[in-house]
Amino acid sequence: MYYRSLSTKPFGQYIPKTNFLLGALFALLTNNVSAQQSEDGWVDMFNGENLDGWTAKVHHYESGDNFGDTFRVKDDMIIVRYDQYEEPFNDRFSHLYYDQPFSDFHLTMQYRFVGELFPGAPDYTLKNSGIMFHSQDPRTMLKDQDWPISVEMQFLAGITEGEERPTGNMCSPGTDVVYEGKVDSRHCINSTSDTYYGDQWVTAELVVYHDSLVTHIINGKEVLQYTKPQIGGGVVNGFDSTLKEDGKPLKEGLIALQSEGQPIDFRNMKIRNLKGCMDPKAANFKDYYVVSNPGACSYD
Repeated sequence: MYYRSLSTKPFGQYIPKTNFLLGALFALLTNNVSAQQSEDGWVDMFNGENLDGWTAKVHHYESGDNFGDTFRVKDDMIIVRYDQYEEPFNDRFSHLYYDQPFSDFHLTMQYRFVGELFPGAPDYTLKNSGIMFHSQDPRTMLKDQDWPISVEMQFLAGITEGEERPTGNMCSPGTDVVYEGKVDSRHCINSTSDTYYGDQWVTAELVVYHDSLVTHIINGKEVLQYTKPQIGGGVVNGFDSTLKEDGKPLKEGLIALQSEGQPIDFRNMKIRNLKGCMDPKAANFKDYYVVSNPGACSYD
């Protein structure tokens, strides 16, 4: 299924009916969103000038320490660079967290890979990055925790011409998801996207409904869908064991840009909260909301 720009098509038409419950959700979306308001509610996640509202966490460093100016601002972009790093890389995997948590949201952004992999970074990180969601807060991470407990929309670029390397995949540090009807034990699940080479910009969209349905979209095409993100699995190391409650549904969390040793640029990051007051009688009713939060309603 291919998707048009969300600024021209009601949001509900982006979600396919995969079973009875998701079909009901589809109907709810279609009935409650009007075309003329499809642009309402979008928020710029980045002010274009500095990293206010974001928090860095680098493996081996305390939360808030943006070691080596890993994440920086240039030309209305958030960029990842390693020119202030010394060898060896020492697994200094890093993430930059947007400080506001979300449960139900639609995120859109663009990314491009640039430059060369930092010497000593693992081979698998070549032209590899991503965006984490439903993530734990970096302030709850121990100094030597390598990855946040979260779900990742993984970004990859082609390396060898003619060899497929899809992007918009799902990876699961410290988590599990249900794919094709069962908990999938794989750390990463490939999407059906095309392979993109070089430094071209790629548009990635992520649509998340708390601990229910998750949809990945690349350049307007739905490429992956799964359900029930939850704490579990492996890969993540050095975490506070009291926070890893395997089987616990992941209903909300932070969103973070990833750094693994490959320079990358991010731009045009926008998010629309899909959870709010759905009572038309309320002063703060918005008909682009999909998930009702009666407690958020206010009345004149």
